[in-house]
Amino acid sequence: MSPWIYFLVTATIAWHGITHRDANGEHTPGHLLFGCIALTFALRFLFVDILGLPVWGIQPLDQD
Repeated sequence: MSPWIYFLVTATIAWHGITHRDANGEHTPGHLLFGCIALTFALRFLFVDILGLPVWGIQPLDQD
């Protein structure tokens, strides 16, 4: 599967989680937590798998 798909899906989840507000207009901790986790994975796919930048301890998806 293409790293672009992984990046777009996780970036969309991160955007929703970070910008979500409840009925009172407040950010919910659960959405913020999982939004930040998704953002971390989205940046990993962008920098390591798409741009090919070497990051210590992380191998790209196409390598074993």
